[in-house]
Amino acid sequence: MSNIINVTDTNFEETVVQSDRTVLVDFWAPWCGPCKTVAPLLEEIADEFSDEIIIAKVNVDDSPEVTAKLGIRGIPTLALFRDGGVVAQQTGAGSLGQLRTFVKGHL
Repeated sequence: MSNIINVTDTNFEETVVQSDRTVLVDFWAPWCGPCKTVAPLLEEIADEFSDEIIIAKVNVDDSPEVTAKLGIRGIPTLALFRDGGVVAQQTGAGSLGQLRTFVKGHL
């Protein structure tokens, strides 16, 4: 079973902002090539850090409100949320090692 959840404008506040755990949010779109390369890396991270973080995916086409509110201009953008706010953010597809370092550095 995947530890990745899909989040929308409707449930973003409740699922991400109000979470008592750290949440890594992937802002993506189906037409985005680099987003497709990030997806399997997120599966690995979800398995590796399942006890520490929740991974959420936000389709920017389906959730324009939260995307605009957070000022997401490029995708894929990964944002780490803790205690209701963004603690770290990166844009672009990196390697698994880079993603692991990004996550570990903010846990």
